[in-house]
Amino acid sequence: MKKQGRRLPDTNVIVRYLVKDDIELYKQAKTFFDKVKTGEESALILESVIAECVYILTKIYKAPKEKTAESLKNLLRYRGIVNEDRVDLIKALSTYAEQSLDIVDCILYVKAKDTDAGLFSFDEDLNKLASDGR
Repeated sequence: MKKQGRRLPDTNVIVRYLVKDDIELYKQAKTFFDKVKTGEESALILESVIAECVYILTKIYKAPKEKTAESLKNLLRYRGIVNEDRVDLIKALSTYAEQSLDIVDCILYVKAKDTDAGLFSFDEDLNKLASDGR
């Protein structure tokens, strides 16, 4: 059953909104996110979409990881964002901006840290971060 007003924006919509490189698509994305910002519309941004946005923004558009993380954190703070894992994603983006790990590793780290799930990885940097308990 669909919930009224709840939308699942894809990577392209978010990227167009943040980089404004196609003015027509940007206007459509802005109209949507203006409503999400005020809570007039609800949006669920999937973890996979966040990861893909980070990749596109940093690798294709060469945006600094700190700016990318901040832009996506700001978006996740919009009133109409309904993610149950919003706080985890914001923490993961903060970790991503501060560490030399990719965004998926940062999400894993935060989810393991904030739950009773143990992290299992062969990535030495990720294991070091997890064992430091930061």
